[in-house]
Parts: sequence; C-alpha cells; structure tokens
Amino acid sequence: MSLPTPAGYYALDNHSVRTFLNDLPEMRAKLGGAPESWAVEEVGDGNLNLVFLVDGPDGSVCVKQSLPYVRAAGESWPLPLDRAFFEQSYYRAVGAHVEGLAPRFYHYQPELYAFVMERLSPHIILRRGLIEGRRYPHVAQHVGEFAARSTFATSDIGATIEEKAEWTASFAKNTSLIRITAEVVFSDPLSESPRNRWTRPELDGLALAFRSDSALKGAVADFGWRFLTSGQALIHGDLHTGSVMVTETDTKVMDPEFSFVGPIGYDVGAFLANLVMNYLAQPGHATAADDRREQADWVLDQVPVFWNTFKTRFLALWETSARGDAYPATMFAHPADQAVLAARREAFLDGVFADAVGYAAVKTIRRILGFAHNIDFEWIADPARRAPLENKAAQLARKFLLEPHSFRTPEDIVAGAKAI
Repeated sequence: MSLPTPAGYYALDNHSVRTFLNDLPEMRAKLGGAPESWAVEEVGDGNLNLVFLVDGPDGSVCVKQSLPYVRAAGESWPLPLDRAFFEQSYYRAVGAHVEGLAPRFYHYQPELYAFVMERLSPHIILRRGLIEGRRYPHVAQHVGEFAARSTFATSDIGATIEEKAEWTASFAKNTSLIRITAEVVFSDPLSESPRNRWTRPELDGLALAFRSDSALKGAVADFGWRFLTSGQALIHGDLHTGSVMVTETDTKVMDPEFSFVGPIGYDVGAFLANLVMNYLAQPGHATAADDRREQADWVLDQVPVFWNTFKTRFLALWETSARGDAYPATMFAHPADQAVLAARREAFLDGVFADAVGYAAVKTIRRILGFAHNIDFEWIADPARRAPLENKAAQLARKFLLEPHSFRTPEDIVAGAKAI
C-alpha cells in the first residue's frame, strides 16, 4: 500500500482476518473450531470499506475495516481511516434505543480501524430485493421506527444538554465524511466537477440545464447550509435502501459511518428519496412476464407508511420519554399548557417533513448527476431505457425544491411521483 498509514495499521485480507479474530477470545469462542476451518468472504461492494463475512462451526461474524482511500475511486482519492471510529461510536450511542433494528456490535480494534459485528443472514440488501421485485411488508415501518428512535434519543428533547454536547463534540470530528457529503451531495452535482457522471449523451441536456438553473442551485445551497448548521440530533447520515438489510420479517440498519449531529430531516429524506427512485426505476426492470406496475405501486405506498410510522413514534416518545432540556415538562406542567405543547410538537414534525422533502430532492439529484449512483437505475443496461427514468427522477426532485408548497404530506409525494 503506497499511502501512509498509522503505526500498527494494515489492510486485512482473507488470511489475516482469521488471525485478527483468533486473537479475540470472545470472537474465537463465538466462531468455534480452528481458524483454518473458518470460511471467509470479502463482500464489500460499497464505495469505501472492506467487509468480511466469517463463518465458523459454531457461529459467524462480520468484520468491517476502513481503507485509507475511497474504495470506489482507488488511491487517487485518499481518505482518513477514522470513519470506522465514528461508525462504531454511532452504534454505541444509539444501540440501546434501536435494539433489534441494527446489527449487534461486538468489538472495535483502534489501530486497525476495524470492528466486529453481527453477521446478518439470510438478510439481503433492501435495494437489491426491491430491484428484483421482492416485497418486505414490515420494512417501511421498521426503518421509520429506527429513524424516530435514534434521532429522538439523541435530540435535545430526548437527551440532556451534557449528553448532546458529548455527541456534538465527538462527531464534529468526522470531518472527512462531512466534507464528502457537503461536496458530493450538495455542491458537485450542480457544478463543473470532474467527479460528476451521468448517462451520456442522453442526459447531457439535463446536466447543463440543472447547472444553469440559479433558483435550483440556491435551493440546494440553502439545504446544504442547514445540513452543516442544524444540529438537531445524531443522525445516521446515509440512510438509504443500500444501508438496510432485510428478510420478510426482519430489518437491520447498518453503515452509519457518515454519522454526525445534524438535521433529522436529512435521514428521513434520504430514505424517502430512495423509495421514490426505486418506484420510478421499476419500469426499467420490467420483463415480458412482469411489467412491474404492481411492484412499483407497492414501493410508492411505502412512502406514507414510512413517514407516518416515523411521526407517530417520534410524537409518542416525546409524550412519554422526554428527558431533554428543550420544551421541558416543568415549563408545561399546567393542564392549559398541553394544547400549546401539542401544537409545538406538530409544528416541529411539519418542519422535519419539509426538510425531508428538500433533502430527498438533493439526494436524488446527486444520484443522477453526481459521483455515486444508485443501482436502481445503473442496473438498467440500455441507456435509452434508463435515461428517461433518471430524467423523471431529476425533474421530480426539482419540483420538490422549487415548489415546496405542493408537498406538505407524504400523499403529496405519492401524487407527484405518479404525475411525473
């Protein structure tokens, strides 16, 4: 490896990961047998990290390790290793609040920037399942529960000033991934960035039109400003359908390496965006035997399920578990105060939804015109078939940003997606 790394660090491989786990008594006991009997597979297909699945006679684990560069770009794009520290810190911070909705965390090895967690099986990545036409009847509710529980517990409503200050100070140091988000999600797609890519030449006109749209750029920049300055809660930071693993009955949210204290609507909007993009991409995966219309409708129906679950759970937690210093119970102790407090709660959630719509738009545009794309569209091999669907997604995103008054409810999102 040519890039400089800290003392003690080396990139794991199928051999050395066995030695690493064998040196951890709890993991050795969990796997059982001798290290040479363990089956190891490196499965990292994301943009950043190494991921090993290790199966022994008695059990299995997953090992994730940071590389000193962006894996999708290679060593030409160096990246600090500390994202593994922030990912495991997020699991530790929210784990007790999202039990059953995230992988169990076992161990972190600081000098290797590697951690061990539950190996999920027979789970598959949600995005892949949706592309294949599968349905998961509980997933929108589960992710809504995860988003509500994790953000409420780490907000100024659910946590004390002291707790919130600890998270804010710690996760503010996740600067390398915060910068990636600020650039790759917000600024690059509407700029002349060499990292940008799109379906050429079919979307050349769209890319130029969006880069020339001053009103659109202003709206995106506004949301970028709020992303950097609105520290409402500890957020996952990359809550899309590729960060969720599922079976028909179980859901686990993973990959929170982009976590930091930011706007709650960013997590909510990211998941909404990915549902809508999958809906719009479904015709590109149609076959003679399956036109995907029913699948597309089912996916879009999950938009209100997700939002309504998030809102209902967040409000319920606010009523029963508020221990923070915002809207303190002592201030609203009189029965006559309850109507005012209820109105403030509703207004707060309305604000989260408005933010979510804007962030959904930003996340969609970056997946069409930016560096990292969704396989919802990318797996549509024929550009002539793919480009019109990507164009629809981008145009809907533009409406989200420039016509926010038209999208006050999740049903408005459903209607807009159908109309586009």
